Amino acid sequence: MDDMQLQAHERFNVRQKMTFMANRYVVTVARPDGSEGEVVAFAQQKRTAIKEEMTVYSDESKKSVLFTFKARQLLDVSAVYDVRDETGNPIGTFRKEFAASLLRSTWSLEQPGTTQLTGRERNRVVAILRRVWEFLPLVDFIPFAWPYHFDFTEGDKRAMSVDKKFGLRDRYVLDMANPDLDRRLAIAQAVALDALQSR
Repeated sequence: MDDMQLQAHERFNVRQKMTFMANRYVVTVARPDGSEGEVVAFAQQKRTAIKEEMTVYSDESKKSVLFTFKARQLLDVSAVYDVRDETGNPIGTFRKEFAASLLRSTWSLEQPGTTQLTGRERNRVVAILRRVWEFLPLVDFIPFAWPYHFDFTEGDKRAMSVDKKFGLRDRYVLDMANPDLDRRLAIAQAVALDALQSR
């Protein structure tokens, strides 16, 4: 699927496939009934690898790079992540706002020249429960099962949302409301919400 076709879609499913050696993320177009359609992005992150960078491919064959994201500074909880296309051209940036995230996770997403978004957890109570869960011993391999949601807005206008579905497997629905927001940047942010959330 080329960039123009990808841009035409408004809803995607993001699914984490956890294995002993790696975390894998599969992004598909969501069909009208919500089921998974065509694969449009695939990423694999080795558990021992540096988590501040990731290559995302157009499918599970890993023959074609869709985009990459990489932190400008390593081991920085407020690092800016640059999202670039397969030739290295910039698509946009995202970062976790560390101070604002102490009680409710907050992210900034920017597409140069067009869009600056702020993404926050929708439910404050769930945000606090998720933080308590992260401090419990022996739960590293048990995901937080309760759904949580992020709304990304420009002012008071929603541009996209990422909704975690209920269950032990990490599954998300990415909904696009802004037709101009680059889908690759939105997918990068959606994957980062899972891969980097505890950062």
